Amino acid sequence: MLFRRIYQFFIIYCFGLFFLLAVKYSLGLSDYVIPGIGEIAGVFRYEYKRYFIDAVNTLSVAVVGQLISICLALFIGIVGRQASWFGSFVKVAAYNIQAYPIVAIAPIIFILLGDGFLTRLLIAAMICYFPLLLSVVGIMSEPIRDIEHFYRITGRMRWQLEVKIRAFENLGKLTAVISGSATLAMAGTIVAEFIAANAGIGYSIRIALYQSDLSKVLAALFLIGITLSVYQGLLEWSGKVLRRKWEGH
Repeated sequence: MLFRRIYQFFIIYCFGLFFLLAVKYSLGLSDYVIPGIGEIAGVFRYEYKRYFIDAVNTLSVAVVGQLISICLALFIGIVGRQASWFGSFVKVAAYNIQAYPIVAIAPIIFILLGDGFLTRLLIAAMICYFPLLLSVVGIMSEPIRDIEHFYRITGRMRWQLEVKIRAFENLGKLTAVISGSATLAMAGTIVAEFIAANAGIGYSIRIALYQSDLSKVLAALFLIGITLSVYQGLLEWSGKVLRRKWEGH
């Protein structure tokens, strides 16, 4: 699964790169507009280490932001699974927060927290959590009737057991949505870095754009794709391992 994601990204990236080069040579554009293959290769050779460190920095923030989003989504999903007043209130509050666009909230966050780690972390979590929330609320609100009925009539049903049953029966969906949300976490971190942060691959892309250096942008995009592919592959592998462990295999 991991290697498949990596080579699939390689194919997509190479296709996009060849398309750019085809446009460059068919229209006779200068290297200032679209860099040649030699200039792109030079950036990969001389800037790879620095950009790799930046990409890992961004990924680390995205991972922590995603973990916060997962915990928040699980908490709201578990609390809001019952049709109670408090459960409804928690869900409505979570939905309403998402109604505010991040571009409107980001300046407030930067004013309060500056342009460091916490700002990137908070924006990543805010962008990432809503798809997780919708999936978790849907899963936790849908009873597994046959199994839950057995435990209820035997008097053994507790809320912890109810949550475990629903999570196990929908583990494939949870794994898929967590893996997919990694993309949003990474994108949210890059957005924060691009707006006003002072570190990370998004910051490096912003500097490259100020310099009108497309070859550096292409190198940064390559490393973003590689790190994200590896991370998503590890998430999917972890989900399969967890399912086998729960099934007792």
